Amino acid sequence: MQAFGIARLGRLALDLIYPPRCVICGTGGVFLCEGCTEALPPADGRRCGRCWLPLRGPECFVCAGNPPALAHLRSAFRYEGSARRIVHAFKFGGQSSLAPAVGGLLATTFERHAIDADVIVPVPLTASRRRIRGYNQAALMAQELSKLTGVPIVEALKRTGPGRTQATSASAEERRRNVQGVFSLAKGQDVTGARVLLLDDVATTGATLNACARVLLDGGTLRVAGLTLARED
Repeated sequence: MQAFGIARLGRLALDLIYPPRCVICGTGGVFLCEGCTEALPPADGRRCGRCWLPLRGPECFVCAGNPPALAHLRSAFRYEGSARRIVHAFKFGGQSSLAPAVGGLLATTFERHAIDADVIVPVPLTASRRRIRGYNQAALMAQELSKLTGVPIVEALKRTGPGRTQATSASAEERRRNVQGVFSLAKGQDVTGARVLLLDDVATTGATLNACARVLLDGGTLRVAGLTLARED
C-alpha cells in the first residue's frame, strides 16, 4: 500500500476515535467550519507591497530603514483572535489535521495575489523540535498548497543551528540576531535560477523569512517571495 494510503487510513481511524471539531467554535464534522473561516480577520487594507505591514504614511518606513531580502510578502490574515488560535492549535497543539484547511486558505491567497513561483520552499525546523512536535507545520502547509496549485516543493533549506526561541516580546533586532547563521542550503536540493515561494505559518518582524531568503539568494535563487497564513501588524 502506498504511503499516502496508509496515512489516510490512519486519519480515518483517528476521526472515529476523535471526531473532527472546529478548532474555533467546536462545531462537529470539520476542523475549521465555514462560519469561523468567514470570520477570520483578513490582512487587507492599505499595506506595503514589500513587507505587507499596514501603511501609516506615504511610504513604508520599516522597509526604508531595513530593506527585506524578500521580493514581497503576502499573508492571508492578521495574527489576532481566531487566526492566532488556528496557528497555536496547528503549531503547538498537535492538530496537524488542520493542514488541509490551512492549505486551502493559503491557496486562495496565492490566487488572489497572482503569486508566481517555480517552487515552494517551507521554512525548516530543527530535527529535535520536529521530533518533539511530530511534524513541521510549514512542510504540511507546503504539501497542501502544492496539491492545490501544482507548484512543486523543494526542501532547499536546513536549520544548522538551534537559534533561540522567538519570544513574542523580542524586538525586531533581537529576532534578527536570533536567526543569524541558523539556516543553510540543503545538499542535493538545487533552486538555482528559480523563483521561490517561501512558506511559513506566521510573519512577525519577518526576521526568519528574511534570513531564509538571504541564504537562498546567496545560493543562486532568482527571487524569493514569502507567503504566510498570518501577519502580525
